[in-house]
Amino acid sequence: MNRRWLIFTPVILFLLASAQLALGPGDAVRSIPQSSFGRGEVIKYTVHYGLINGGEATVETGGSLERINDRPCYKATVSGKTTGSFDFFLRIRDQWRAYIDTTSILPIRAQREIAEKNYRKKETVEFDHLHDVAEVTDHTHNNARSTVKVANNTLELVSGFYYLRTLNFERMKVGDVVRVPGYFDGDNFMLEVVFKGREVVETKAGDVRAFKLVPKMPNNKLFRGENAISVYFSDDRNKIPVLFQAEMFVGTVKVDMVRYQGLKSRLNLVN
Repeated sequence: MNRRWLIFTPVILFLLASAQLALGPGDAVRSIPQSSFGRGEVIKYTVHYGLINGGEATVETGGSLERINDRPCYKATVSGKTTGSFDFFLRIRDQWRAYIDTTSILPIRAQREIAEKNYRKKETVEFDHLHDVAEVTDHTHNNARSTVKVANNTLELVSGFYYLRTLNFERMKVGDVVRVPGYFDGDNFMLEVVFKGREVVETKAGDVRAFKLVPKMPNNKLFRGENAISVYFSDDRNKIPVLFQAEMFVGTVKVDMVRYQGLKSRLNLVN
């Protein structure tokens, strides 16, 4: 995986105007009923590097449904930027977007626009879940196109987080493993996420009752071990990500929720 992505968004393991593949009219490869999220949801985070505030991030679901290849979709956008002294040395302005089918919770289209110091990347991926392929357009390199074989019901990074919110954590036992097929930057992978139970976590928006998930990490030069990353989803119907924590060789990185709006249900705060 691209090291630049891992540096700024260490917790996100789990995600083409002319392409016409994707899902056809009236087709859906699976149906996942869910009541955790809808339109108009906005969650804002602060990124901490040790004791220093180093960045800001926003996860937002568009206020109206989009229609992509005749499928109604949620437009989910994740954006992040550095702040303060980190902005001087790194200057990151990243945006990831997925159009997620409302029935299958699968990405129909994914876009990313990366600006990290001198590095630039702009890409569109169109997913054909009926044939398990993805059409990739690299806008950074003269709109070069390629076709990639992907796993059945594959997810990219943004849709992966929304899919995790559809799971019934109430039925899980500590140690249960969720396996999610994923695609990123030309590579297919199987993400394994371990359910670790319930905790109360402190956020800038208040203390929240949460479910703890730990994605299994491969050996790498950035994170301290297989269980280096912890992700906390609110213990309520929303199941929004409220806190991410990553133990890296250069220190601890935390992504801490500071504000939220447009949730479908009340957040499970500790009074």
